[in-house]
Amino acid sequence: MYWTEFLTIAIAHLFAVASPGPDFVIVTRQSVTGGTRLGVWTSLGVGAGILVHVSYCILGVAILLSQSETLFNAMKYIAAAYLCYLGLQSIRASFHQVSTAENGSVTETSFKQAFWSGFLTNGLNPKATLFFLALFTVVIDINTPTFIQVIYGIYLAVATFIWFAFLSTVLGKPNVRQFMLQAGLWFERGMGIVLILLAVQIVLFA
Repeated sequence: MYWTEFLTIAIAHLFAVASPGPDFVIVTRQSVTGGTRLGVWTSLGVGAGILVHVSYCILGVAILLSQSETLFNAMKYIAAAYLCYLGLQSIRASFHQVSTAENGSVTETSFKQAFWSGFLTNGLNPKATLFFLALFTVVIDINTPTFIQVIYGIYLAVATFIWFAFLSTVLGKPNVRQFMLQAGLWFERGMGIVLILLAVQIVLFA
């Protein structure tokens, strides 16, 4: 009896994850500047961030967030500040002409940073909070067992990772990276500006 519910969740998630947003931008930037492996680690972080949303939805914290304007606004401003930080970092890197791709290797620390960038970008996104709140209060029946909801959550996290890992594989191809990096400094600056604009959008419209 849960297959219809699962199918609805899967379709809703497909449209949500394919829509351009902070996750898409951060994975694109990491894949193009650092290659497929860096993009995959970022994707892993994004997938882990999904588990944060799922966890507090199952625990009922999402309802508290939606009903407390103070808490929701705090989360919104933290998310915007973090995206601004990433955007400014990207712009600053362009002036120093730092590109991981040019070094030919990525350090372990870079992989950790990539994971946390993906995790925080997704985990702090208030729009993701609203999406999962709607999913777990409107789409998922209140009588659906908790272990079934956990299975839904694992699927959402894994599906998100697979989608962005696929995107990383495509964008991390040498010919694709070379094409996009031809813009050089302007690619980094463009990604930085997009991240800052997304931060503004979150503050004004989330």
